[in-house]
Amino acid sequence: MSSRLRALARLITAVAIVTAYVALHMAISAGLDVRACDRFRDAPARAAAFTAALDRYAAGDVFARPEIRAGDTWFKENTPSGASRSAVSSATGDVEKGRVSLARERVAGLASDVERDRARLDRKLASSRATALYWTVPAALLLGPALRLRRRRRSGAAEIISVVSRFAPRQPWWRRPVFLLASGAGYMLFAGGVFAISTAQRQGYKMPPMVFMLLLVGGLAALGAGVLILRYTRPRSARGAAQALLADGRQPVLYLRSFADDDTAAQVDDSMAYAGIHTREEQLAGALGTVGPVITVGRPGEPLPQLGAARFYLPLDNWQPAVLRLMELSQLIVLRLGLGEGLWWEVQQARATQPARKLVLLAPSGLPEVVERLDEHLPAPSQLDKMAGSDPWTAAVITFAPDWTPHVHPVGPVPSAKTSRGSLVRRSFRAMKATLGPTNFVSPAYHLARAMKAALASAGLRRRTMAWRANLAVQTSLGKGSALVTALALLAFLVSRALELFAPR
Repeated sequence: MSSRLRALARLITAVAIVTAYVALHMAISAGLDVRACDRFRDAPARAAAFTAALDRYAAGDVFARPEIRAGDTWFKENTPSGASRSAVSSATGDVEKGRVSLARERVAGLASDVERDRARLDRKLASSRATALYWTVPAALLLGPALRLRRRRRSGAAEIISVVSRFAPRQPWWRRPVFLLASGAGYMLFAGGVFAISTAQRQGYKMPPMVFMLLLVGGLAALGAGVLILRYTRPRSARGAAQALLADGRQPVLYLRSFADDDTAAQVDDSMAYAGIHTREEQLAGALGTVGPVITVGRPGEPLPQLGAARFYLPLDNWQPAVLRLMELSQLIVLRLGLGEGLWWEVQQARATQPARKLVLLAPSGLPEVVERLDEHLPAPSQLDKMAGSDPWTAAVITFAPDWTPHVHPVGPVPSAKTSRGSLVRRSFRAMKATLGPTNFVSPAYHLARAMKAALASAGLRRRTMAWRANLAVQTSLGKGSALVTALALLAFLVSRALELFAPR
């Protein structure tokens, strides 16, 4: 599925979900209005009984007082706010205070009040039925295209999903939803803590000392609790490779690396201040997500998947055929060089079986052996040792011309392009920086993604948002966490309304 068709499918699905939610809410509201009309059907008889009990009480029948109270209770429980309920409640209050004559005056027009309230309920029911119908029709019309696009999206990646699914570990169905819910709470605590701390930093001099301390300590506590929750829940709520492919529908990006690199890739860079919770591999996967879902082979025996690329697990004794098949089915192969023999077998196979445009190499710094091994596989020297950048994790990104001539793109800070003082770019940059607060606006992964963007552009694949997606991993996840909490709150509200509808009378 192309990126444009995928975006259209997501838009139609989102509109269909929102429309169906509103239609369901309107249908429940109409059902509640039907129940209200049914309960109010006995109102004329109840009003007559209340008036008769009040007349008897005025004539000296003290035993009519419980009937007056019972009538007031019925109108409170079965009548929406209206003239009849107000009249009965006020009359009952007057009886309690001994003002019987005033109570009889209040209910003189009770029968007319009941008729007006019944007519108002009938109009409300008709309106709610019509509104529910107006929302149900577009929801039903959108359901068909949304399901067809979903089926088309999944069918486009059916073959690679079948390959990956054979190596996906089985998980209980409830595991991911439960930990997603917990992650949403963790993100909300994290965001609240960041906001409280940044507010204390910026506005603390205007606050009383006690308020400043409460805001700072509370923010630190919320931030720490959010980090602990996220550290526990995020690996347990991560999608596996098959789930990621099903959710996305595009051909994947196959990320290959040495398992020895996982510890370095799992590090969180300090430059993002207290907002740094995403690992280097997560930020890399976020950047490559502009091309397609990122999948990789997980380390055998790891208790939990590392965050970043979606994992699947291959057998140690027969992993080569699966890797070769996945190379064919992937639209891009990103391979991080190292010293392992398995990596160089993968480089050799990619060089022999795949088009040059599909292969992207990530070269570390400080390993001259890598340069020597790489040049053995290429028709021309890469000159990697002379052109590599300063980043310790990834010093260069290498792409290839159709004849496998290497193009080295160094990774590291580059001079910012000059813009006019009042340009839209500069104003947008300042607005985003002010919105995101005190977090460092450029992360180390940004430089890698920027080099990779330039490298892919030289190979004919342009992704304009790649660098910023790597840099805004924190903000993107906070947005997803907030959206998850909002969706759960809306779902809980809808469930409460449904329980109200089906609750026994």
